[in-house]
Amino acid sequence: MGKKGLLLCVCQGTCPSFQQMNIFEVGNAIRREKLVDYIAIHPQLCATDGDTFLSTLLHGNSTDELYVAGCDPTMQVKMYRDAMASAGFDPSRLKGVDIRNMTTDQAVQAIKKLIAG
Repeated sequence: MGKKGLLLCVCQGTCPSFQQMNIFEVGNAIRREKLVDYIAIHPQLCATDGDTFLSTLLHGNSTDELYVAGCDPTMQVKMYRDAMASAGFDPSRLKGVDIRNMTTDQAVQAIKKLIAG
């Protein structure tokens, strides 16, 4: 059976749009409820090392659904396209949610809604 993963991208942790939330508590809230099989925080998935991280993570991985909480979901699909292609990961299995300018609780609720479908 495939897994569900959550990646939290924080725009280097310096972007003002992420200052209202504790990203570690966001991840912990989702982890405690066992809504996904794994969670990772990356400082900038749209950077070159983000592509390397994604392609390494997804290559040969049994992830059925990958959720990314960070910036605009439409931009996520465009920015991660090459990494997903190199890993053989179907982009339709990527689901994104924009958590910029949210508090910790708002981000947790947005991610829960995304996972619930």
